[in-house]
Amino acid sequence: MGIPKIELITLAACLCLAGCASSSADDTGASPGGALNAGGSGATAGSSQGVGNAGSGPSGGSAPAGGSGPGGQPGVSGSGGTAGANTEGGAPPAGGTSAAGSGGRAGSSGRAGSSGMAGAAGKGGGSGGSAGSAGSSGSTGSGGAGSVPKFIGNITTGNSIDTGGMKYSKYWDQISPENAGKWGSVQSSPTSAFNWASLDSIYAYAGTNNIIFKQHNFVWGSQQPSGTPTEAQVENWIKSFCERYPNTKLIDVVNEPPPHTTPSYTANLGAGETGTYGWITKAFKLARQYCGSAILILNDYNNIEIADQESHFIDIVKQIKTGGAPIDAVGAQAHGASSLSAATLQANLNTMATGTGLPIYITEYDVNQASDATQLSVFQTQIPIFRNTASVHGVTIWGWIAGRTWEANSGLVNGTTPRPAMTWLMQQLNRPVPPN
Repeated sequence: MGIPKIELITLAACLCLAGCASSSADDTGASPGGALNAGGSGATAGSSQGVGNAGSGPSGGSAPAGGSGPGGQPGVSGSGGTAGANTEGGAPPAGGTSAAGSGGRAGSSGRAGSSGMAGAAGKGGGSGGSAGSAGSSGSTGSGGAGSVPKFIGNITTGNSIDTGGMKYSKYWDQISPENAGKWGSVQSSPTSAFNWASLDSIYAYAGTNNIIFKQHNFVWGSQQPSGTPTEAQVENWIKSFCERYPNTKLIDVVNEPPPHTTPSYTANLGAGETGTYGWITKAFKLARQYCGSAILILNDYNNIEIADQESHFIDIVKQIKTGGAPIDAVGAQAHGASSLSAATLQANLNTMATGTGLPIYITEYDVNQASDATQLSVFQTQIPIFRNTASVHGVTIWGWIAGRTWEANSGLVNGTTPRPAMTWLMQQLNRPVPPN
């Protein structure tokens, strides 16, 4: 079971207006396959980290070829720029040119756009769309962040994965450790021995079952080792993780930046970097150095729920980009999004995508409703928005077993009996309905 919620800030106004979520020790924050877009959508445009999505879905129809991904970002002080995109069905353009004149990192070869899948063969459940065109290779430079297909995943239940006789990988195609990946769960102090046991089992499960492993998280203002770690100790943590888990696909590099939480070691980590958020920039640089192919994410809550917090988050992204942070995507926890209308949710997602110029991952979605009918209604309204918005590249639901989730009424399965929202979601994805 998750660690009890600890309120970090009081946002009375947002509770009234936008259902804001508070931070906690479990986070506010905290193999099915196939395309997840609704029928008729095709391989979507590539992003800066090269995520294109195969076309397929409930209503079928012809899927157009994916668009080209944006080019690699410029490098800083002679280093290579971030990878050119690798899109499904799109041609990734060349990597950017660095400030010192060295080549940008290569866009990797674009893959052929997936055809829409029919019936049980796909996870979108629709009839076939047409195949995207083959992507061309990027130009010279070294490799950068990889790509993953669009997913709807979940988290561990405590540190367990399969539960109640139900096999996790039947229902979810991505996994995040709820607590096991936080630095304080691995090292009680920055000089103590690493305890990798829980993470080892989660990572191994993802590999064995061919599902996406997402690390949550590297740097946070909570659940970190005691004391004030040095820059070298932060680097050792990130380096050790990346060497042990090289197939990690996505990483929440920094979780809940200020004003939400602030680590004790920002001054140490940010030494030598420029700007207010030099420590965030440095964390991303270390993550790219040691987990070179992972998609690197800045993760926060209320950033698609409340306008001024969204604006502040976008400003942080812009500042760390200016400082040379190799950021690939942004994460929106979305615990409070269930109170938003469809129009507001869509508008806020569009603002985030336009303001940051980056793909969005919904990282901790839940609908905390005791009423089955209300929970179902929210899922039916909001999940299609996430699936059909090109800038949203994946959704992680924050728990699925009732009584074992961070929010009391957000569970989707009671014992082995699915709530209506779970039944509906699995039907949309053409996945089994528990306990099958």
